Amino acid sequence: MLETAALQRKATLSPPLDTRYQVETPEGIDLPLRPAGLMVRALAFAIDLALRGVVLGVLFIALSMLGKLGMGLGSLLIFAVSWWYMVLFEVLNQGRSPGKQWMGLRVVQDDGTPIGWSASLLRNLLRFVDLLPFVYFLGAISCLQTAGFKRLGDIAAGTLVIYREQPLTRPQLPPAPPRHPAFALTLTEQRAILGFAERQSELSDARVNELAAILAQPLKVPASQAAAELNGIAHGLLGPT
Repeated sequence: MLETAALQRKATLSPPLDTRYQVETPEGIDLPLRPAGLMVRALAFAIDLALRGVVLGVLFIALSMLGKLGMGLGSLLIFAVSWWYMVLFEVLNQGRSPGKQWMGLRVVQDDGTPIGWSASLLRNLLRFVDLLPFVYFLGAISCLQTAGFKRLGDIAAGTLVIYREQPLTRPQLPPAPPRHPAFALTLTEQRAILGFAERQSELSDARVNELAAILAQPLKVPASQAAAELNGIAHGLLGPT
């Protein structure tokens, strides 16, 4: 009875919070995206706001020397920077304004594809709605209530602000000629050998020899040659550059 009650209670519990946003590509591949939360987006916007302020301040100092003509040009400049700063960066810089780039964010369509002109214009034109009634109140409420942390502009434009995935780098291994193991290695064994080779520069010589002797036991090689043998196998697993 107790086990049945426990199973029923477990079935009624809500699933754990998951900030992953799963997208299925036309090829049928699941593409996980990480939506950016309210605070990191606010910091990115603050950076962009400060940069725009600095740029406008410098330009206004220069335009002030032109008198009334400078005032007219300044009004046009405020309009252009206010409405096109975000759009140009988002479309021409892979969804990254300077603030988003600094915080490791980018804007994409809901399906993970790059943002286009119409979507970027719409999400930024509706920014004034998110600002209502004061200091991004509606935008903040919307971010906190939607699974993808979307403000109203994102919902209307079908866009998503995500963390930019860092490019994978090839691990640095100690120099050694590539070798093939005498028998097929399991995935766990392959990971252990690659991990040993990658971390070797962080270990003392005594620790390297100790770990190499343990890992190389199934390979039937002398302890003195274990490290070199494992490094060669690691290069063979990693493949050519």
